[in-house]
Amino acid sequence: MSPLKKILIVDDEEDLCLLLKIYFTRKKYQVAVANTLNDGLIQLNSWQPDILFLDNNLPDGLGWEKAPELLEKYPDLNIHLISAFHPVVPDHTDKSRLHVLEKPFTQQQLNALNL
Repeated sequence: MSPLKKILIVDDEEDLCLLLKIYFTRKKYQVAVANTLNDGLIQLNSWQPDILFLDNNLPDGLGWEKAPELLEKYPDLNIHLISAFHPVVPDHTDKSRLHVLEKPFTQQQLNALNL
């Protein structure tokens, strides 16, 4: 039996993190949450998740600015950028690993994600 895929959610909206954690835990993923960019980067480095949900406007920085660097540093990582403010998507050559999910999103949109 293969190990469960790991998801890291980095967002300062604690209610959203809780809802996503419940949703993905029920779908049999291991889920961790960070509410700041710095905490998220620490968890990313130590926990090595398969999938990252990364908000842009975090209390200590812009998450989306880190996306290209993270894709290079973690070649197996898939990133789902989440934001309500429609910022410019970081330019990166591997669009198959970088996706945008605009807030507010629905359960149907989560169900449609190819995780």
